Amino acid sequence: MLKTLIIQNKTFTAKEKSLVLWFDEVSINDIPLVGGKNASLGEMMQQLTPKNINIPNGFATTAYAYRYFIKSAGLEAKLRQLFADLDVEDIKNLQQRGKKARALIMNTPFPAELEKAIALSYETLCYLYGQDTDVAVRSSATAEDLPDASFAGQQETYLNIHGVESVLKAAHKCFASVFTDRAISYRTIKGFDHFDVALSVGIQKMVRSDLATSGVMFSIDTETGFKNAALITAAYGLGENVVQGAVNPDEYLVFKPTLREGFHTILNKRLGTKAIKMVYDGGNSIKNVPVPERQQQQFALSDDEILQLAHWAVIIEDHYSQVRGSYTPMDIEWAKDGITNSLYIVQARPETVQSQKSENMLRSYQLQEKGKVLLTGRSVGQAIGQGKVRVILDTHNISEFQPGEVLVTNKTDPDWEPIMKKASAIVTNQGGRTCHAAIIAREMGIPAIVGCENATKLLYNSQAVTVDCAEGEVGIIYDGLLTFEVVETVLDDLPETRTRILMNVGNPEEVFRLSALPVDGVGLARLEFIIANHIGVHPLALLNFDEVEDEVEKAKIAELTMGYENKADFFIDRLAYGMGAIAAAFYPKPVIVRMSDFKSNEYANLLGGKQFEPDEENPMIGWRGASRYYHPKYREAFGLECLVLKRVRDKMGLANVIPMIPFCRTPQEGMKVLGEMAKYGLVRGENGLQVYVMCELPSNVILIEQFAQVFDGFSIGSNDLTQLVLGLDRDSALVADIFDERHDAVRRMIKIAITIAHECGRKIGICGQAPSDHPEFAQLLVELRIDSISLNPDSVLKTRFEVAKLEGC
Repeated sequence: MLKTLIIQNKTFTAKEKSLVLWFDEVSINDIPLVGGKNASLGEMMQQLTPKNINIPNGFATTAYAYRYFIKSAGLEAKLRQLFADLDVEDIKNLQQRGKKARALIMNTPFPAELEKAIALSYETLCYLYGQDTDVAVRSSATAEDLPDASFAGQQETYLNIHGVESVLKAAHKCFASVFTDRAISYRTIKGFDHFDVALSVGIQKMVRSDLATSGVMFSIDTETGFKNAALITAAYGLGENVVQGAVNPDEYLVFKPTLREGFHTILNKRLGTKAIKMVYDGGNSIKNVPVPERQQQQFALSDDEILQLAHWAVIIEDHYSQVRGSYTPMDIEWAKDGITNSLYIVQARPETVQSQKSENMLRSYQLQEKGKVLLTGRSVGQAIGQGKVRVILDTHNISEFQPGEVLVTNKTDPDWEPIMKKASAIVTNQGGRTCHAAIIAREMGIPAIVGCENATKLLYNSQAVTVDCAEGEVGIIYDGLLTFEVVETVLDDLPETRTRILMNVGNPEEVFRLSALPVDGVGLARLEFIIANHIGVHPLALLNFDEVEDEVEKAKIAELTMGYENKADFFIDRLAYGMGAIAAAFYPKPVIVRMSDFKSNEYANLLGGKQFEPDEENPMIGWRGASRYYHPKYREAFGLECLVLKRVRDKMGLANVIPMIPFCRTPQEGMKVLGEMAKYGLVRGENGLQVYVMCELPSNVILIEQFAQVFDGFSIGSNDLTQLVLGLDRDSALVADIFDERHDAVRRMIKIAITIAHECGRKIGICGQAPSDHPEFAQLLVELRIDSISLNPDSVLKTRFEVAKLEGC
């Protein structure tokens, strides 16, 4: 109301009023009027500020204003003539045409009515926020932020702009940026006529994130399309560095379903280097400055801020999904004001890659051989690409790039897009999973590895490499052109089965992708993988850090746990992130988590482990599993696992986790373990807590009625059961030919276990290797009416069809 009165006092003419609209005067239906970016800001101002989402105020020039400028100056005919022989595949031709088009726009003055409308609206913004207020001047095209074409970064943005003259100049530059090289190329590729697209300029109050933090978030996992996770990235200073990939930001992953229920659901936090930040440089300019090392080693956001942003992402996604009438994951830019300490949303657009993929098709890439690892980084695209390296450090040299090469550079921005579409893969020194290179690579279906730090130094022109983004969050660049295969699986008409088909998993980095497979949950989640690969330190060495005797290993532990005053918290955080990711990926389906089952020799291989482990002659049947959990020398370490389980189930709300106790020799041992768990608030039967036990020892079968009084369910471990029934060491090559899960003695034990477990009213499944390797073994299990079969991921589909056939489904 205030701004309306001010504008009226300045006596806008009818034409001038048609040239400028305030954000709260437009909605998402007004993309043809003010472009995608400004229409979305208007939609959120109107609909989401009542839901306590902060949006900085501002106004936009209209598409009519742009067309009025073009028409009144007679520019269209000149531009059409200029583009008559345009060839976007010819980089020099594209650059020449773009440069002349932009010069033509900049050398043509704005109409007086447009200048007046922008000037008076900016003065009104100054009245609202203060004299000479700082603004962001952003381009917003009418063909932009569409569900199937983002047009992200095609036109220009200008930050920290003060004063009427500077605002007018920046707006003029935005009009000219309709004809940046990348915008011309992108429109041509997407099939848009250059003159069907109009430009709106958004002038928005700056959020002083130069004094705080900013970043990008997606309401979907950007790599796998997993719908239940929100990915947030953060760095210090203005957000342009994150968007353009100039920094390696922090990454945070939040689980949306239990967040909605009020749980603390941060699934992962990854510390980025955040080496530079963009700040004000006086006047109308910005600059990058170094970030002090101490700040680099701290997370840019608190947990409360992470959860608030994720909550906003959920609200924004829900709103746009309702408006569009279909599921619409969102790509959102946010900023924190360093003066007020408030968070703001500064942009929101539909995500345009994962949301467009077919849900009934699984495509997986897998290397058929391994090679020398040259370097690693953050993987983008879940695919594999290969070719000869082309190192390019400056856009002036992009004409050197040849189709099919692997583009290696420091970072990319929209000026690189004319050659990015020709690359077989992209590798950058800088950037995170929401940077420009990552977004465009996904949109173009090209694998990319970002944040490698020194790729331009280690790789050289014409070097043959394979870029592997199919092995989880870590992307690997191998020397040479390695053989790989692509497998496509159609998920139509999958049969239902009486026997539940579960999956064995270990690596939490792969679970979002694996969750797309048709399974009924997880039958075996191995904590050993997380402990070995994501922690790497013996838990007792963390609990007793000051007593670690090996100085070299102690220094390594100190480096790994930097930022943790209590070293044991490092173990708890890392294990909770891993366990939480697995539980979230399959939520609300059951996820059976086997508590740690390292042998003493395996524990000794962890940092600091040798000091705390005995030297056993036969660790396979020694101090492992349940016998550790209540032992005075280890129970405190098992307590860390209990704290993790408590956090995941109660604080994160992932009560679908079912703990399973391995290598429990007697029912009395089982009671002791339950007693240890109860000390940490994990009481069987409370909050729906079930506790399963591995059925992998002859004693488990012989005393199964007694074990059924202690535990809620069983999972047959066919590997250990086979070795102990047949009396052999499965690690020994000398007796390897005798090891056979299909042996009559093993089959009889399994039959007894299934039969009596059912008589006791307990569920029983199998999580060993046998069903994955031997179809006839699966047949035996179905005939015995086992409740579930847990398989390796590569066996899930084949076994589901086999089981369905056996059951007559």
